[in-house]
Amino acid sequence: MHQDDQHLFVHEEIESLSERYFGLPTPKFLLAASVVLAVGVYMGFIFFGDNSLSVLLDLEEHQNYLSEDIERLKAENAALQKQYFELKELDADSQ
Repeated sequence: MHQDDQHLFVHEEIESLSERYFGLPTPKFLLAASVVLAVGVYMGFIFFGDNSLSVLLDLEEHQNYLSEDIERLKAENAALQKQYFELKELDADSQ
């Protein structure tokens, strides 16, 4: 065996799994994995947490429901007030 071939053979034996599969030394692989994990957890909180996009959409839907309910109740109130004043007029005419 040549000396260069021996050096390559020794280098292959001590190569870590992260270097073999991902081409990164172990510390850099752990840093990259930590960053990916942190970003994943953050995105999970954004989409599914207490201050998430789904909560925002639910609140907007509830706001629309309440706005429609307010308009319905205003119309019902106006009709009832009209009916009340008509009855009040009839009552005043009969006295």
